Amino acid sequence: MSLTFRWQSPSNIALVKYWGKRDPQLPSNPSISFTLDACHTQTHAIFEPGQGIQVLLNGEDAPNFVPKISQFIERIGHRHAWLGDYSLKVDTVNSFPHSSGIASSASGLSALALCVVDAALALGAPLQESDARREASILSRLGSGSASRSVYGGLVVWGATHSVPGSHDEYAVPYPHAVHPMFRTFRDVVMLVDVGQKAVSSTAGHALMERHPFAQQRFNQAHQHLSDLQSILRDGDLMPFLDLVESEALTLHGLMMSSQPSYILMRPNTLHIIEAIRAHRLSTGMPIGFTLDAGANVHVLFPAEVEQKAMDFVKQILAPFTKNGRYIVDQVGTGPVPLTDQAKPK
Repeated sequence: MSLTFRWQSPSNIALVKYWGKRDPQLPSNPSISFTLDACHTQTHAIFEPGQGIQVLLNGEDAPNFVPKISQFIERIGHRHAWLGDYSLKVDTVNSFPHSSGIASSASGLSALALCVVDAALALGAPLQESDARREASILSRLGSGSASRSVYGGLVVWGATHSVPGSHDEYAVPYPHAVHPMFRTFRDVVMLVDVGQKAVSSTAGHALMERHPFAQQRFNQAHQHLSDLQSILRDGDLMPFLDLVESEALTLHGLMMSSQPSYILMRPNTLHIIEAIRAHRLSTGMPIGFTLDAGANVHVLFPAEVEQKAMDFVKQILAPFTKNGRYIVDQVGTGPVPLTDQAKPK
């Protein structure tokens, strides 16, 4: 019997960063993210009796991705033994550049995990979790840690921490505390400074935390920042929010620069954009800030209420620092959606 499922799943941008992990794909510290909207992956998964894996990326055969998908299927095999009897064809389309620090693995693997859960339900295979979305989060985590957060919308927490009831290392949970309405429509404009393959992969970066001299201090800081965010998110305290998120971004890259061996993923124009944002905030009082993922691109963050002025600043001042003037206008999203036959990736 052939089974086919389609999901659109978003990327996410961490506000408190996950950096460092232990087996099996468990975080060394908790994290919280905004689920995005425009930055997403559409995945069409076909399961047929037999063996083998084929991957299409943006309509092109992508054999380089077969080992990653094969590893993912192997890792989740203890939860979904039925996969051993099926071949898999994955046809996936990203709405944003791959391998540029916008977490394409988060959107892609969460979409595939949702397809796997749908297939299991169609086959009558038992899920180890009674909640299908939690099962998808666990599977996503086994493919890519940050993917665990992409199965939910809004603010999402992954990693056990005392300030977030129900938080867990094995799966992500929607942020359970009160959130000011402003943060549910927050804007994120991704300035595309560099859209090429990163010099050092996130997997390698996580591994370097195992012997990092500042690792424990960093892990403690993440727990504290999750706790500090509770009142900030509840009360809509914009400037403390931006200060904390920027500190997290710079800490992430500081850990890269102080690891052994050290490496730098920021580029000169990354710094130009950061400095321009801070100068603009200081001179105008506009609540605009930034965060970074594990790459050179800058996520420009601001509330919807200042969108017109913020976008003028993005277009006039920041865009010249990007590659060919490119940027992606995004915002906090509502999470994955199943696709109909008509919405099949093209």
